[in-house]
Amino acid sequence: MADEVILRVQDLQTHFFTRTGVVKAVDGISFELKRGETLGIVGESGSGKSMTAWSILGMVPHPGRIVGGSINYLGENLLEKSRGEMRDIRGSGICMVMQDPLTSLNPVFTVGDQLTETLRLEYNEPRRSLRDRAIRLLENVRIPAAEERLINFPHQMSGGMRQRVVGAISIARSPNLLIADEPTTSLDATIQLQYLRLLKDIQAQTGAAIIFITHDFGIVARMCDRVAVMYAGRIVEQSDVEDMFDHPAHPYTEALLESVPDLDTDVDMLPSIEGQPPSLDALPEGCSFAPRCPHTWDRCKDYPPEFTVAPGHVSRCWRAE
Repeated sequence: MADEVILRVQDLQTHFFTRTGVVKAVDGISFELKRGETLGIVGESGSGKSMTAWSILGMVPHPGRIVGGSINYLGENLLEKSRGEMRDIRGSGICMVMQDPLTSLNPVFTVGDQLTETLRLEYNEPRRSLRDRAIRLLENVRIPAAEERLINFPHQMSGGMRQRVVGAISIARSPNLLIADEPTTSLDATIQLQYLRLLKDIQAQTGAAIIFITHDFGIVARMCDRVAVMYAGRIVEQSDVEDMFDHPAHPYTEALLESVPDLDTDVDMLPSIEGQPPSLDALPEGCSFAPRCPHTWDRCKDYPPEFTVAPGHVSRCWRAE
């Protein structure tokens, strides 16, 4: 069922309550994801991308909490689940690939131990059978000499190898939603390309939906079907990838795209976005991007609603009215 909606997020709000005020890390975002589809979430650091992922997983760190909205996974609201129910969903239905594999892998256990531990949650089989499954998983993520690698500790492997091991653990229980939080940041260009191909192969084999969190529009163009651009905790533009590249409707999206180097054009200095993102506990009135925007006018004193630019393409900018 290719059109089956795996995930529907509606008006999600995740706030942190600190001594200096309320930090609106995620401030009323909505999107949906279908089986086999890849959604890219793009934005500068601090825009709310990773906190969106942690909210979906039910792992918002203290002192934050989800204060509004819903997260419907296969028709069930995850915000109504108990801790035990969410623990069962994480890893089996929804899995996350971290930016740094060393934060995911236990340094005192071998790769084989960590893989078989995950597999044991899914398969009630003898250790030898689980070991064979672990070998096949490592082979699926293109790790050479997979059987020999089972006895390696994480520090004995390269960064690219560790990232592939994390990928193997992520797909061990056949999740139908994979959240990849900038998983290629620490990889060199060649390994990065191989890893992206690997994720596409895994998706083709399993039909999993993927949320790909990144700041790299090149990866978005290669990996994603749809893209959501986040700024200051909100989604300011959302559309399919081709329409976003051809017809960006929000000044922030335009600025991000202009910042991507063009190898066919000689320039003395790459374009950049002036200023800094606002502090999330002291957002400006009206449009959050207005202090950095070259197209401000009187209407920007009010925060814009979501305007439909084209079918499936929405933008929060008064110019799209």
